[in-house]
Amino acid sequence: MKFCKKYEEYMQGQKEKKNLPGVGFKKLKKILKKCSRNHLPSRMAFTEAINQQHDHNCPRECPVCDGTFFPELLKEMEDVVGWFNENAQKLLELHLASGFKKCITWFKGNSRKRDHLGLIQEGKDLVNYALINAVAIRKILKKYDKIHESRQGQAFKTQVQKMRIEILQSPWLCELMAFHINLKESQKESGAIVASPPPVHAVFDGCSLTFDDGKPFLSCELSDSVKIDIDLTCSICLDTVFDPISLTCGHIYCYMCACSAASVSVVDGLKTADTAKKCPLCREVGVYKGAVHLEELSILLRRSCREYWEERRKTERAERLQQAKEYWDYQCRSFTGI
Repeated sequence: MKFCKKYEEYMQGQKEKKNLPGVGFKKLKKILKKCSRNHLPSRMAFTEAINQQHDHNCPRECPVCDGTFFPELLKEMEDVVGWFNENAQKLLELHLASGFKKCITWFKGNSRKRDHLGLIQEGKDLVNYALINAVAIRKILKKYDKIHESRQGQAFKTQVQKMRIEILQSPWLCELMAFHINLKESQKESGAIVASPPPVHAVFDGCSLTFDDGKPFLSCELSDSVKIDIDLTCSICLDTVFDPISLTCGHIYCYMCACSAASVSVVDGLKTADTAKKCPLCREVGVYKGAVHLEELSILLRRSCREYWEERRKTERAERLQQAKEYWDYQCRSFTGI
């Protein structure tokens, strides 16, 4: 089955359950077909115009680049990422909430299935939604570049990454993958036997925590042989992330390492970081204030690396106490004028 048909069937099935945004794959393909017909008769002139541009961009008169294709795709990407982030955050907050808060949520009339199996399926549905839209965006941009013999599609992808609306950059995707593994492991530990959920147009069979030469990765296989590997090694301390935090650029660090990079104490926290401070990896500015604490990932790593986690916890506890002591000593001296 061609991806376009598979994507349309998947989105149609999801829209019957809930109204959710998606990529207008068919509509964008029609735009590209029209653009292709416009340029085919003058193939030689088109190639010459391409070659005259150092960065191999599209010709200046291309109507697609002038405001049809990219603005349409950008709006759809914003809608997809916004819907995904909002719903993933709600699900994870419910899962990590206290029993009282969960009761309040159910009392308010949320009719969706919220038992163990229901949470697993809902998390998997959200990951499916994120990944199939990521594949759709990748394919339509690849098609754009093929038709135009350009790199505008790749340039657009780089730009949306800087704008932080690339769905694979979302910290909630990483959290959902960890959430999915955690629930499955809890199910195995409890020995519960549950019925398999009804089949869906799945993009992936599941997520896993893998180790390569001692380094942990969150892995996920997509349907078109594309593999996602999220590196869980902090690039600052060069160890497995502890108390992980995801900056808005998508890079993951230990919380204390991120505080050190932002030149703030753990008492003040990342919200007080200067907007001029950069991510140590991508050098993007303003990435600290919207950082997300990855609690599900923290639970997963604590289960999988027990000895390391306990040793690191003791070390960090001593460091945090020392920082807190220095902070309050400084505050007291400032207040008393000593």
